Amino acid sequence: MSHGARRVWSGQAVFLAWATVAACGFVAPFVVYPVFAMNVLVMALFASALNLLLGYSGLLSFGHAAFLGSAAYVTGWSAKAWGMPVLVSLAAGVAVATLLGLVFGVLALRRTGIYFAMITLGLAQVVYFIVVQMPWTGGEDGLQGIPRGTFLGIDLGNSIAMYYFTYAVFLAAFWLIQRTIRSPFGQVLRAIKENEPRAISLGYDVQRYKLLAFVISAGLAGLAGSLKALAMQFATLGDVAWQRSGEVVLMTLLGGMGTVLGPSVGALLVVTMENYLSSIGSWVTVITGAVFVVVVMAFRRGIVGEVQALLGRRS
Repeated sequence: MSHGARRVWSGQAVFLAWATVAACGFVAPFVVYPVFAMNVLVMALFASALNLLLGYSGLLSFGHAAFLGSAAYVTGWSAKAWGMPVLVSLAAGVAVATLLGLVFGVLALRRTGIYFAMITLGLAQVVYFIVVQMPWTGGEDGLQGIPRGTFLGIDLGNSIAMYYFTYAVFLAAFWLIQRTIRSPFGQVLRAIKENEPRAISLGYDVQRYKLLAFVISAGLAGLAGSLKALAMQFATLGDVAWQRSGEVVLMTLLGGMGTVLGPSVGALLVVTMENYLSSIGSWVTVITGAVFVVVVMAFRRGIVGEVQALLGRRS
């Protein structure tokens, strides 16, 4: 495939991704339970945030739950205890997650590979311990009864209204992620992932690019956590636990690491299994693991990655 044809194919893929997301998202609350649809959107945004780091920067973080959970608690507390407006509560959660991402990045990026991943996991466990000990988080009971508030005079207590608010924020974040990926900044991230020594030889400040990617990813993960707190009206220790970090890695790999729609597809698959198979208890984990093994064995690039490769060969 020529360079021009490849650019056309890339543009068509992005347009198709946007059209698919927009169409499915618009009708979702009339097809499935709105709260379930909101959970899918939140986890899709969370997985897309990680994909920006893992799929395009080559950095595997096992601590992203710290950003999701901390933002959820801060947003929930801001809305419940201080009565802050919706946008202010969201901004507070994102700000805390972004600042936390800066601290994590400065410390963890001193190492590479598995050592980087383990440092992020260790730092996330510190955040988990802090959340458990803080009196206002509710401990093991979590933060319950978070009010959704209003936006532009619209009562977000209505699940349909809250869904479309979540959907609008998700689309804005999804657009930001795609713009980041397709920007010169995103191209440098790809170059660093593919050949870091060469990127250094070309004069790029690799550590600065990695840190910025980490901070952006953390902020977007925090946005997902803030939305989750408002949509579900609670924040729990499960949001900040290491299992959540592993789950989002699973979603990203299932759907297709380094693809536009892959993380969203992976999130949809995992959340659907967890929701509709919840009656069988802990067996959900077993089934999810089995599906992951099958997909990794059969589709090395993930579901969306393999579909894109197939369509690319045909074109």
